[in-house]
Amino acid sequence: MKINYPRYIISLSVLLLLAWTISCSGRSGKQENVTHSELPAKDEAADLNLIKLVSPEENAGFKLNQPFDVVLELMFRNRIPDSVAVIFDGEIVKVIKSDPWRCSVPREMTGSTGRKALKVIAYKDGRIQNPVARFLVFYSDVVPEINRYRVINSYPHDTRAFTQGLFYDNGLLYESTGQETESSIREVEIASGKVLRQLNLESSLFGEGITLYKDRIFQVTWRSKVGFVYEKQTFRQLNKIYYPTEGWGLTTIGDKIVMSDGSNILYFYEPELFTVISKIEVYDNEKKVDSLNELEYINGEIWANIWMTDQIARIDPSSGKVIAYLDLQGLLPQNERSPDAEVLNGIAYDKDLKRIFVTGKRWPKLYEIKVTE
Repeated sequence: MKINYPRYIISLSVLLLLAWTISCSGRSGKQENVTHSELPAKDEAADLNLIKLVSPEENAGFKLNQPFDVVLELMFRNRIPDSVAVIFDGEIVKVIKSDPWRCSVPREMTGSTGRKALKVIAYKDGRIQNPVARFLVFYSDVVPEINRYRVINSYPHDTRAFTQGLFYDNGLLYESTGQETESSIREVEIASGKVLRQLNLESSLFGEGITLYKDRIFQVTWRSKVGFVYEKQTFRQLNKIYYPTEGWGLTTIGDKIVMSDGSNILYFYEPELFTVISKIEVYDNEKKVDSLNELEYINGEIWANIWMTDQIARIDPSSGKVIAYLDLQGLLPQNERSPDAEVLNGIAYDKDLKRIFVTGKRWPKLYEIKVTE
């Protein structure tokens, strides 16, 4: 049943309600001194950071195996988080529940080079309160040595071979060449430089690195994001592989295939499904080392040609740090360079006889070298 009240009674009720609201809100009478820094407005509380990350700063630099402190600060004295999780490089460092709002990241967590994410997440009333994140950079903890070389032998090399990949197996060299319409995979006799077998790629493909895994040869291409798996004995194609980056160099470490993409990142692939299982970022003590190209695994190190230079970086595969640079400047004398000869590229290793072979794109020679300290 609907009841009709006189209008003056409704108006009086509204006035009394407004007077009570004003009195209780503190707008009349004594005003309390509450600043924004002490307590946020209720409608803002869920959207405001409760914690400020004081240090380290964005892109702060550290050395490998260096511990560092994470210093936090409360944004509101009257709104304290229930807990704060500090996460470094994907692992929880500590969950802080009271003052002091700080913790240390131990040296055991800083054992690899590269850009690492530091994330701080505050929790209040069962809710995440705007996570704070920044990146830190970890450099090598050693100054790389500069290695020199001595030429042991030189052998003929096909000057038409735009060398992109190289490896040694059972007395023979296997070589991948690049350039559209010129890309191939080859089996080469070392002493004569004679090409014993050759398989040409489709004309649109630009061949890149190759490596041997068990009895199969893996080859990648530059920008097509497709590679191939061949039977070593026959060069018969067994499979195709796919990857999301450019393909540059390849090498094999145990049950993993390592690939470069022209950056400072090396990707570790599981060979059967060709999926990435880990990666490292390569740094020396001062900078990231970009343009990593052809790869070879030698005595526990990854050796990488640095594109457009005469240097090879010797890299620790567990940490990503550069142990040394091998300077091959002057290896191919200017008077022996043809107009088409390009940069140093191609490393192969005979682990039984400890022989290191290097060459370049359209070079007339393959060199056997020995590293001198």
